[in-house]
Amino acid sequence: MKISSKRDRGHWLLLSPYLALFFIFIALPVAVAVYLSFTYFNAIEKPTWIEIQNYITLITRDTLFMQKVLPNTIKYALIVGVGGYVLSFILAWVVAQLTSVPRTIFALILYSPSLTAGVTMSVLWRVIFNGDQQGYLNSLLLSLGLIDKPIQWLQSPQHLMDIMIFVSLWSSMGVGFLAMLAGILNIDEQLYEAAYIDGIKNRVQEIIYVTIPAMKPQMLFGAVMSIVNTFTSAGIGVALSGSNPTPQYAGQLIVNHIEDYGFLRYEMGYAAALSVVLLIIIWLFSRIAWRLFGER
Repeated sequence: MKISSKRDRGHWLLLSPYLALFFIFIALPVAVAVYLSFTYFNAIEKPTWIEIQNYITLITRDTLFMQKVLPNTIKYALIVGVGGYVLSFILAWVVAQLTSVPRTIFALILYSPSLTAGVTMSVLWRVIFNGDQQGYLNSLLLSLGLIDKPIQWLQSPQHLMDIMIFVSLWSSMGVGFLAMLAGILNIDEQLYEAAYIDGIKNRVQEIIYVTIPAMKPQMLFGAVMSIVNTFTSAGIGVALSGSNPTPQYAGQLIVNHIEDYGFLRYEMGYAAALSVVLLIIIWLFSRIAWRLFGER
């Protein structure tokens, strides 16, 4: 009995640093955000309890959120999240077919945009999509005679979201891509040999019946990372357009809306309500990913 109690205390002792960090940096901030979402708080005066008024305002009065921000976020998340996830798997599978040295080189090439996205946003993409004649895209289209005057790509509501999606897909080969690549490389070759003996005839069947089932943990990790990254993306529209809110709210996402109300208007209670809604959305999509790739 004494040995058992010592072991119980021992594992709690080992877990205590993680539990302390989890409580301080995750559980406590979430609890504070939930509390503030039921208050009016302007960051100066003491929070005033107003019950569910912030959520009522969110659903019934914040037409900007319902008509612009939420549709923008869903569109962005579905295209970039799902598209980037599928693209990560396809590229990871292709790279895994290469020999060691080319595989390492191509993996670094594909992964590097996710590391330098902030720098390339201002140095590369804003130069390419510059709205004057010196912008690379405008210069090319003018020289080809496809347009007769420069287009304000980053200030145009018609083009900003499309550019955001394109740039995000370009830089979406992050940690999820590396996890999938590692998962594919660690699949036992005997599984493939057994599958071909059992009747698998081509690479497509190999991917569906062997590769994906054998790397479900990596697929789940990649899905969760993709969900979190897409729904918490904030800087891309602001970095490209140079303003928050983005022009005519064309590239405004939920996180931008939270920053607008929290740090520009100082309506911290309403910003907290928005953050709680975002947390619930991320949780729901994460549950879907768990249903698809989690162990039953």
